[in-house]
Amino acid sequence: MNKLNQKDNSVFYISLSISIVIVLWGIIAKENFSNFATFIFDFLTTNFGWTYLLSMLAFVVFALLLAFSKYGSIKLGPDDSKPEYSTTSWFGMLFGAGMGIGLVFWGVAEPISHFVNPVGAEPGTMEAANFAMRTSFMHWGFHPWANYSIIGLALAYFQFRKNKPGLISSIFIPLIGEKRVNGPIGKFIDILAVFATVSGVATSLGLGTLQINSGLNYLFNIPETKIVQIGIIFIITILYIWTAISGIGKGIKILGDINLILAFSLLVLTIVLGPTLKIINALTNGLGQYINGFVSASLHIEAFGDNSWLKGWTVFYWAWWIAWAPFVGTFIARISKGRTIREFIMGVIFAPAVVSIVWFAAFGSMGINLIDKIGIEGLQLAVNSPSTALFQVFNQYPLSKILSLITVVLLGTFFITSANSATFVLGMFSSQGNLNPPAKKQFIWGVVQSLFATSLLLAGGLQALQTASVAAAFPFIFVMLLAMVSLMKAFKEE
Repeated sequence: MNKLNQKDNSVFYISLSISIVIVLWGIIAKENFSNFATFIFDFLTTNFGWTYLLSMLAFVVFALLLAFSKYGSIKLGPDDSKPEYSTTSWFGMLFGAGMGIGLVFWGVAEPISHFVNPVGAEPGTMEAANFAMRTSFMHWGFHPWANYSIIGLALAYFQFRKNKPGLISSIFIPLIGEKRVNGPIGKFIDILAVFATVSGVATSLGLGTLQINSGLNYLFNIPETKIVQIGIIFIITILYIWTAISGIGKGIKILGDINLILAFSLLVLTIVLGPTLKIINALTNGLGQYINGFVSASLHIEAFGDNSWLKGWTVFYWAWWIAWAPFVGTFIARISKGRTIREFIMGVIFAPAVVSIVWFAAFGSMGINLIDKIGIEGLQLAVNSPSTALFQVFNQYPLSKILSLITVVLLGTFFITSANSATFVLGMFSSQGNLNPPAKKQFIWGVVQSLFATSLLLAGGLQALQTASVAAAFPFIFVMLLAMVSLMKAFKEE
């Protein structure tokens, strides 16, 4: 028992020390930190972009094959176990943890960006609109959720069916044995998971802060400054630490249900108040193009041309999702006991992906539809400020203030949900996989996450946030690929 406690303390203190050093670096030497992050971003996306593309497609293929295989009926827990949470609450929690802030931030900004700056088409044309929709669908569709399902499934299987600790390292017992998992190799894997989680979540918290500030500026004329943004982080930090410490069954579950209600309300209002027929047509056409070109788009990279667009969009997104995989996967595993592998994969991949696709069809169409009213120049202004794009578009439609107010509240609840879920998971990682981690460790990680997001904002805003995700995600690609191998080895021993 003492050895286990020592392992717990080692992972906690080493991870915490690394995080604090990076936070101090970002605050004290902002320019140096920003330059280093940019160098890492350029190096990885230029030389290893293909690695992100191949890996993400592999995650999709593996998950779908597994769902429809003979292993699909295996329970994540004893054979007589039942799900702990209703399907609605389960979906609300995984959706809020998985990408809530990102959907709101990029729902308008990404489609109109592709519309006015398309690849292989003239800006503002029908071809550009088609490119915008199918590309947004790909970035937010099946790939990210298949990525989450790999770690989530592996953890849930070993945790609930094999009674192993809720740690990323536990997944590798079939490959390297329990002794090595409890030694330096296992510690390294868990430290890597903690670092990827802190970096990935800090990116989203930074994005959420920028957009909340923009919304408050639009609604109440509150200035968009670093001081205000730090104040937003401080207030929401108090809220998400409190909800995390209150536990999954209380704070996190309730917030997940609230997120669903607010997001559904905003989506319905957008469809009703926006260009309804165009939204439906964009969804239908975009979905067809997305499915038809799924494999080619997943593997598209220029061998002899310029990959600047790919690095700034697809590779960034794949890195962002991979950085989120240890946190979201662990959280999904924690709330998925009692479900079958088939139910888990189909629920985790398809339900959120469909909602994301409908979301981008609705919000993207609202933005693109304004081409006749404000012109390509007006849309370009929105693209130049992604955090304000949604509010600029809402301003052209009825009930804009109400839509914007719902958006700001939703950003806050999504912010809290993502952060408190991550705080809970980080507590698990540094407490031997304890399903109910100590409040003290959750509090510490809650503060560290906020400081990390603050240091990234101070160091360079959106670009610093993006580069942090790419850097943190790269080594975790190989952890996930090996996790698939380990999982299959365990299944064959069932």
